[in-house]
Amino acid sequence: MNTTELQRTKQRYNIVGNSDGLNHALDVALQVAPTDLSVLIIGESGAGKEIIPRVIHDNSPRRREKYFAVNCGSIPEGTIDSELFGHEKGSFTGAIGESEGYFGIANKGTIFLDEVGELPLATQARLLRVLETGEYIRVGGQEIRKTDVRIVAATNVNMRKAVSEGKFREDLFYRLNTIPIQMPPLRDRGEDIILLFRLFAMQMAEKYRLPKITLTGEARQIMLQYKWPGNVRQLKNITEQMSVLSEKREIDAETLLHFIPRDQDSTELSTVQPAGTHTYESEREILYKILYELRGNVSDLRRDLNNVRKQLEESRQLNGAGGFRSAPPTVSNLPATADRPTLNPPAAIGQVEDAEAEEISEPETLNLNDMGRQLVEKALERNNGNRKKAAQELGISDRTLYRRIRQYGLDKD
Repeated sequence: MNTTELQRTKQRYNIVGNSDGLNHALDVALQVAPTDLSVLIIGESGAGKEIIPRVIHDNSPRRREKYFAVNCGSIPEGTIDSELFGHEKGSFTGAIGESEGYFGIANKGTIFLDEVGELPLATQARLLRVLETGEYIRVGGQEIRKTDVRIVAATNVNMRKAVSEGKFREDLFYRLNTIPIQMPPLRDRGEDIILLFRLFAMQMAEKYRLPKITLTGEARQIMLQYKWPGNVRQLKNITEQMSVLSEKREIDAETLLHFIPRDQDSTELSTVQPAGTHTYESEREILYKILYELRGNVSDLRRDLNNVRKQLEESRQLNGAGGFRSAPPTVSNLPATADRPTLNPPAAIGQVEDAEAEEISEPETLNLNDMGRQLVEKALERNNGNRKKAAQELGISDRTLYRRIRQYGLDKD
């Protein structure tokens, strides 16, 4: 790795950070730039993938030719072929003239295909032909055209999974993936997070003539532990929000947490427990959920037995009026469900009826009401009151959750 050239590249493109993952990505880009090999940049959304193709183009023999960045995910499926490969006059409604398309205009230059995993399968076949032969045909045309374009692609999806699911052509994937470059997510870049925060804070202070914000030690640790699902883009947005909205210029932990989204699934802090400690929190949650589901199954079974008892009473009344008696149904005749398997007890339902459908008692020591209420409360809290998401997390239907909320009086809180 040429450290001098790497630092020069960072200064030229205003790239902040010195993590190993970032340095490696830039080093590979500089090495592959003089060639015409296809490059596939892999990384999460907002990680800064768009800077790599610019570095490759500007350091290649094509640097004096045109450079186009195309977001494949933002172009409708019906027009993407026309956008990329051009079209003939009258080839479709609205085609009032001819169009060269990006591959025609960018001849001798570079095209950056962002979100390439979103391309339709038909367009993938056209793109593969361009990569292999440099040939393409306009939409509605018959003439074979030639183009000499360097293609750099990027994606934030798991391409191997997309290939296995038939959403992306395997031959195109390997053709694009000649040189793979992995762009690291922000959470794996360590101290780069603080360096980027300082850069964005300084830019906001200079642009709007505001006092620059800084971080306390505790807020700094939260920054480093946060997962940053939106990566650099999210860090910039939060820094800009705090620069404008926060009354404090020294951001402490309490202030910072007001600006960090509280989506439990994707934005929780990556806390590290001291060695040798164990909170048993996960085990407790699992036990609560099992007891809650058990309570629901017991209640459903009790309700079903009471329904059978009522049916038996009605049947006996009818049979008595008609002068005959029929054999009572057994529990095994009840339809089996996922929550209630088919039962085959030796005793008939008549015995159950005579015993007044004995209540299936719930152990007082388990205190299932309190545990069920606590589980529902925690599920609602984790999902910011979203009942649909809470029901999915608990593994129950929306209707069952609403019934539990009314039962526990949570709708009055």
